[in-house]
Amino acid sequence: MVALAQETGEGLTTFKPDRVALAARVKRVRHTLAGKAPAFEAGYLFVMEDTAGDDIAGVCGIETEVGLEQPFYNYRVSTVVHASKDMGMWTRMSLLNISHDLTGYSEVCSLFLSPRYRTAGVGGLLSRSHFMFIAQFTERFPQRLCAELRGHFDENGESPFWNAVGSHFYQIDFNEADYLSSHGKKSFVAELMPCYPVYLDLLPDAAKNAVGITHKGTPRPRARCSKRKGYVMRITSISSMRVRCFDAGPVLECHIGDLRTVRESVLATVRIGERASPAERDAISLVSNTLLEDFRCARRPARSKTARSC
Repeated sequence: MVALAQETGEGLTTFKPDRVALAARVKRVRHTLAGKAPAFEAGYLFVMEDTAGDDIAGVCGIETEVGLEQPFYNYRVSTVVHASKDMGMWTRMSLLNISHDLTGYSEVCSLFLSPRYRTAGVGGLLSRSHFMFIAQFTERFPQRLCAELRGHFDENGESPFWNAVGSHFYQIDFNEADYLSSHGKKSFVAELMPCYPVYLDLLPDAAKNAVGITHKGTPRPRARCSKRKGYVMRITSISSMRVRCFDAGPVLECHIGDLRTVRESVLATVRIGERASPAERDAISLVSNTLLEDFRCARRPARSKTARSC
């Protein structure tokens, strides 16, 4: 996992190439599976394994309830209208307001697929595998789900939004702020953030245009299919969107029951070893087991569209 994390590049806060932090996370997952982790610590981490090459292709994770111990901040984008009757003039402007109203949501996070494995179907399996887990164990999660996507970085590996906003208030570079946040030291976000709304129209064009734009390394299936899966992703309507505080990447949210993978999953009895017919080989489904501590999910030919085997 440490080697895989070194491929992520900038801005993936929840999956850093830090051996100590990753070991602590694995320990936390074990406590969660054993029922020993309090709600604010509970979380899961899934690893995509290349069994033929004895390699790790990608990871994804779930945090059960965010914001209970450390604040879960983001910017809510709102609209304000300034008007003058005497002048016969009015302007509509977008504002960034600090918010932590996603507290108590589950968060899907740490989604990263190595560029070496970015071929058809692999990203979809990775991004939906944790939804199959949620479908099997819905009682372990609240009803609302969110996801933070990495924001845009330029060809020099810098965040235009951070350079225009965050750098002036934190007096540290992006990587240092991202490192502190990844290690749970998030109180500085509220302590140093501007208390008043930030006017988007006052920012340089590069920063303004980066708001709501995903990182080039975001797996394409996640970015392209999120709205179809049920996320509320309002990039086209900037007046009702949430974005990350540091790089202005989009923050998605939905009701767990609206996720297509959860909504269409069914329990089925399977016969192992029976060959699929030629027609059935074309019907690819996600298939997972129903086990908690030994959960497995694969992409296989199957009669039902999305199945959990029992």
